[in-house]
Amino acid sequence: MKDLPVTVYGVATALARAPEQVRAMQDAGWEIASHGLKWVEHKDMPEEVERAQIAEAIRLHTEVTGARPTGWYTGRCSVNTVRLTAEQGFDWISDTYDDDLPYWHEEGGQAQLVIPYTLDANDMRFATPQGFNTGEHFFQYLKDAFDCLYAEGAAGAAKLMSVGLHCRLIGRPGRVMGLKRFIDYARGHEGVWFATRLQIARHWAATHPHQPRGRPSRMDRAAFVAAYGGIFEH
Repeated sequence: MKDLPVTVYGVATALARAPEQVRAMQDAGWEIASHGLKWVEHKDMPEEVERAQIAEAIRLHTEVTGARPTGWYTGRCSVNTVRLTAEQGFDWISDTYDDDLPYWHEEGGQAQLVIPYTLDANDMRFATPQGFNTGEHFFQYLKDAFDCLYAEGAAGAAKLMSVGLHCRLIGRPGRVMGLKRFIDYARGHEGVWFATRLQIARHWAATHPHQPRGRPSRMDRAAFVAAYGGIFEH
């Protein structure tokens, strides 16, 4: 839409069944990231089964598109998903919702860039209670989010706004006009960069390279446990 760069989350088995759509996305220059092997729930999936499905998704995605996926977002993830996908060395992964900016996640001695996803600036709320009811609601929410981030960014802080879209949801006449209005609105501001997740990942890696956190000493850990009851991220 409007010649914007787009990151598509492609379920590998769906991509394999839709060669014409794959070609159209490639012709448009879109980034096709992986959305897993199948659109299924992973929360109770055994770790080894999920690991095998991730590997098969990568294999099939590569076969269908001609290139290994640069990024990953399962969506219906498990407690193991971030760790298992980090093992695969993607440019970025997005199965987190815990921040507004990219960050480095250390896993097994390796650094993995995480670009968090969003569920608020997302057309999925057209299909949920207390969600969006009209295109105007969607536009107003996106505009308010943009205005807040743009004002904060004017002070020199890096800001990232992620908008989640689904063709079956936003692709309705009464909804898509809200998206078009928002794009035009955002384009009317200086210094706004529309980018794929791969472009964001490469920019972030170049400007905010990973800095190993190191491990605390035994004394530091003991002091932390005594003070905070043993909750310690390492």
